[in-house]
Amino acid sequence: MRALLLVDLQNDFMPFGALPVAEGDAVVPVANALMGRFSLVVATQDWHPVDHGSFASSHPGATAGDTVDLFGVEQVLWPDHCVQGMPGASFHSALDVGGVDHVIRKGTDPAVDSYSAFFDNDHRKDTGLAAFFEERGAEDLVVMGLATDYCVKATVLDACGLGFGVTVITDGCRAVELQEGDSERAFAQMRSAGAHTIALADLI
Repeated sequence: MRALLLVDLQNDFMPFGALPVAEGDAVVPVANALMGRFSLVVATQDWHPVDHGSFASSHPGATAGDTVDLFGVEQVLWPDHCVQGMPGASFHSALDVGGVDHVIRKGTDPAVDSYSAFFDNDHRKDTGLAAFFEERGAEDLVVMGLATDYCVKATVLDACGLGFGVTVITDGCRAVELQEGDSERAFAQMRSAGAHTIALADLI
Protein backbone atom coordinates (compact mmCIF):
# COMPACT_ATOMS: atom_id res chain seq x y z
CA MET A 1 0.00 0.00 0.00
CA ARG A 2 1.03 3.59 -0.66
CA ALA A 3 0.28 6.18 2.04
CA LEU A 4 0.30 9.98 2.01
CA LEU A 5 2.28 11.79 4.72
CA LEU A 6 1.56 15.49 5.24
CA VAL A 7 4.24 17.27 7.25
CA ASP A 8 3.37 20.16 9.60
CA LEU A 9 0.71 22.03 7.62
CA GLN A 10 0.14 24.28 10.63
CA ASN A 11 -0.67 27.94 11.03
CA ASP A 12 2.64 28.95 12.54
CA PHE A 13 4.51 27.76 9.43
CA MET A 14 2.29 29.78 7.11
CA PRO A 15 3.29 33.28 5.91
CA PHE A 16 1.15 34.80 8.68
CA GLY A 17 2.57 32.53 11.42
CA ALA A 18 5.17 32.80 14.13
CA LEU A 19 7.78 30.88 12.10
CA PRO A 20 6.73 31.85 8.57
CA VAL A 21 7.71 29.80 5.56
CA ALA A 22 7.47 31.80 2.34
CA GLU A 23 4.50 30.58 0.27
CA GLY A 24 3.80 27.92 2.88
CA ASP A 25 0.08 28.26 2.29
CA ALA A 26 0.56 27.37 -1.39
CA VAL A 27 1.08 23.71 -0.44
CA VAL A 28 -2.34 23.31 1.19
CA PRO A 29 -4.22 22.96 -2.13
CA VAL A 30 -1.63 20.36 -3.16
CA ALA A 31 -2.41 18.34 -0.03
CA ASN A 32 -6.14 18.61 -0.67
CA ALA A 33 -5.68 17.47 -4.27
CA LEU A 34 -3.74 14.42 -3.14
CA MET A 35 -5.75 13.15 -0.21
CA GLY A 36 -8.59 11.58 -2.17
CA ARG A 37 -6.10 9.41 -4.04
CA PHE A 38 -4.88 7.56 -0.94
CA SER A 39 -6.59 5.09 1.35
CA LEU A 40 -4.31 6.11 4.22
CA VAL A 41 -3.40 9.72 5.02
CA VAL A 42 -1.26 10.74 8.01
CA ALA A 43 -0.54 14.31 9.08
CA THR A 44 2.18 15.39 11.48
CA GLN A 45 1.75 18.21 13.96
CA ASP A 46 4.49 20.05 15.84
CA TRP A 47 3.18 20.12 19.40
CA HIS A 48 5.62 21.96 21.64
CA PRO A 49 5.33 22.72 25.34
CA VAL A 50 5.55 26.42 26.14
CA ASP A 51 9.15 26.13 27.40
CA HIS A 52 10.53 24.02 24.56
CA GLY A 53 14.33 23.99 24.29
CA SER A 54 14.26 24.83 20.60
CA PHE A 55 12.75 28.25 21.37
CA ALA A 56 15.17 31.18 21.43
CA SER A 57 13.10 32.53 24.33
CA SER A 58 14.27 29.57 26.44
CA HIS A 59 17.91 30.72 26.13
CA PRO A 60 18.64 34.15 27.67
CA GLY A 61 20.48 36.41 25.23
CA ALA A 62 19.87 34.15 22.24
CA THR A 63 17.97 35.05 19.08
CA ALA A 64 16.20 32.97 16.46
CA GLY A 65 18.69 31.49 14.01
CA ASP A 66 21.40 30.95 16.65
CA THR A 67 22.69 27.41 17.14
CA VAL A 68 23.15 25.85 20.57
CA ASP A 69 23.99 22.49 22.07
CA LEU A 70 20.70 21.12 23.43
CA PHE A 71 21.61 18.21 25.68
CA GLY A 72 24.17 16.90 23.21
CA VAL A 73 22.24 17.66 20.01
CA GLU A 74 23.02 20.65 17.78
CA GLN A 75 19.89 22.79 17.72
CA VAL A 76 18.87 25.79 15.63
CA LEU A 77 16.84 28.17 17.79
CA TRP A 78 13.42 29.26 16.54
CA PRO A 79 10.74 31.75 17.54
CA ASP A 80 8.12 30.26 19.86
CA HIS A 81 5.85 28.26 17.56
CA CYS A 82 3.27 25.47 17.48
CA VAL A 83 2.68 25.68 21.22
CA GLN A 84 0.30 22.99 22.44
CA GLY A 85 -3.32 24.07 22.26
CA MET A 86 -2.59 27.47 20.73
CA PRO A 87 -4.02 28.62 17.36
CA GLY A 88 -0.58 28.52 15.75
CA ALA A 89 -0.39 24.77 16.32
CA SER A 90 -3.67 24.15 14.48
CA PHE A 91 -3.77 22.93 10.92
CA HIS A 92 -4.36 25.57 8.25
CA SER A 93 -8.08 26.26 8.02
CA ALA A 94 -8.16 25.42 4.30
CA LEU A 95 -6.72 21.92 4.86
CA ASP A 96 -9.33 19.18 4.41
CA VAL A 97 -8.75 17.63 7.83
CA GLY A 98 -11.66 15.26 7.21
CA GLY A 99 -9.38 13.45 4.79
CA VAL A 100 -6.73 12.79 7.45
CA ASP A 101 -6.86 9.32 9.00
CA HIS A 102 -4.22 9.71 11.71
CA VAL A 103 -2.24 12.54 13.34
CA ILE A 104 1.27 12.18 14.76
CA ARG A 105 2.22 14.85 17.29
CA LYS A 106 5.94 15.46 17.73
CA GLY A 107 8.29 17.78 19.59
CA THR A 108 6.48 17.24 22.88
CA ASP A 109 9.66 16.75 24.95
CA PRO A 110 11.10 20.15 25.97
CA ALA A 111 14.62 18.69 26.04
CA VAL A 112 14.82 17.64 22.38
CA ASP A 113 13.31 18.82 19.11
CA SER A 114 11.66 16.48 16.64
CA TYR A 115 11.92 17.44 12.98
CA SER A 116 11.21 13.93 11.73
CA ALA A 117 7.80 12.29 11.84
CA PHE A 118 9.53 9.09 12.98
CA PHE A 119 12.07 10.05 15.67
CA ASP A 120 13.18 12.88 17.90
CA ASN A 121 16.37 14.60 16.77
CA ASP A 122 18.53 12.42 19.03
CA HIS A 123 16.99 9.28 17.45
CA ARG A 124 16.34 7.79 20.88
CA LYS A 125 12.58 8.28 20.96
CA ASP A 126 10.28 6.73 18.38
CA THR A 127 6.95 8.39 17.55
CA GLY A 128 5.38 5.05 16.64
CA LEU A 129 4.73 6.10 13.05
CA ALA A 130 6.84 3.36 11.47
CA ALA A 131 4.94 0.67 13.38
CA PHE A 132 1.63 2.35 12.45
CA PHE A 133 2.49 2.14 8.75
CA GLU A 134 3.81 -1.41 9.01
CA GLU A 135 0.67 -2.62 10.79
CA ARG A 136 -1.40 -1.28 7.91
CA GLY A 137 0.81 -2.66 5.17
CA ALA A 138 2.05 0.73 3.95
CA GLU A 139 5.41 0.17 2.28
CA ASP A 140 5.57 3.25 0.05
CA LEU A 141 5.13 6.84 1.24
CA VAL A 142 4.34 10.01 -0.66
CA VAL A 143 5.58 12.96 1.40
CA MET A 144 4.96 16.71 1.19
CA GLY A 145 4.74 19.67 3.56
CA LEU A 146 6.76 22.16 5.58
CA ALA A 147 9.54 22.82 5.67
CA THR A 148 11.64 21.22 2.93
CA ASP A 149 14.98 21.84 4.62
CA TYR A 150 14.01 20.70 8.12
CA CYS A 151 10.99 18.55 8.93
CA VAL A 152 10.36 17.23 5.42
CA LYS A 153 14.03 16.38 4.92
CA ALA A 154 14.38 14.69 8.31
CA THR A 155 11.18 12.71 7.77
CA VAL A 156 12.24 11.54 4.31
CA LEU A 157 15.76 10.57 5.40
CA ASP A 158 14.37 8.53 8.28
CA ALA A 159 11.73 6.92 6.07
CA CYS A 160 14.40 5.86 3.59
CA GLY A 161 16.58 4.57 6.42
CA LEU A 162 13.68 2.50 7.72
CA GLY A 163 13.23 0.86 4.33
CA PHE A 164 10.14 2.64 3.05
CA GLY A 165 9.90 3.59 -0.58
CA VAL A 166 9.60 7.40 -0.64
CA THR A 167 8.35 9.88 -3.22
CA VAL A 168 8.50 13.61 -2.42
CA ILE A 169 6.11 16.05 -4.11
CA THR A 170 8.38 19.01 -4.83
CA ASP A 171 5.64 21.58 -5.42
CA GLY A 172 4.00 20.40 -2.21
CA CYS A 173 6.99 21.61 -0.20
CA ARG A 174 8.42 25.00 0.77
CA ALA A 175 11.63 25.80 2.65
CA VAL A 176 12.76 28.03 5.50
CA GLU A 177 16.00 28.82 3.60
CA LEU A 178 18.09 30.17 6.47
CA GLN A 179 20.89 29.92 3.92
CA GLU A 180 20.26 30.42 0.21
CA GLY A 181 20.09 27.09 -1.55
CA ASP A 182 18.99 25.09 1.51
CA SER A 183 15.91 23.87 -0.34
CA GLU A 184 17.80 22.44 -3.30
CA ARG A 185 20.43 20.94 -1.01
CA ALA A 186 17.65 19.25 0.97
CA PHE A 187 16.09 17.74 -2.16
CA ALA A 188 19.56 16.54 -3.23
CA GLN A 189 20.08 14.84 0.15
CA MET A 190 16.70 13.16 -0.11
CA ARG A 191 17.51 11.84 -3.58
CA SER A 192 20.90 10.61 -2.38
CA ALA A 193 19.12 8.67 0.36
CA GLY A 194 16.94 6.94 -2.23
CA ALA A 195 13.85 9.12 -2.43
CA HIS A 196 12.24 10.10 -5.72
CA THR A 197 11.27 13.75 -6.24
CA ILE A 198 8.42 14.58 -8.61
CA ALA A 199 5.86 17.31 -9.21
CA LEU A 200 2.18 16.87 -8.38
CA ALA A 201 1.26 16.75 -12.08
CA ASP A 202 3.62 13.81 -12.59
CA LEU A 203 1.95 11.82 -9.83
CA ILE A 204 -1.60 12.58 -10.95
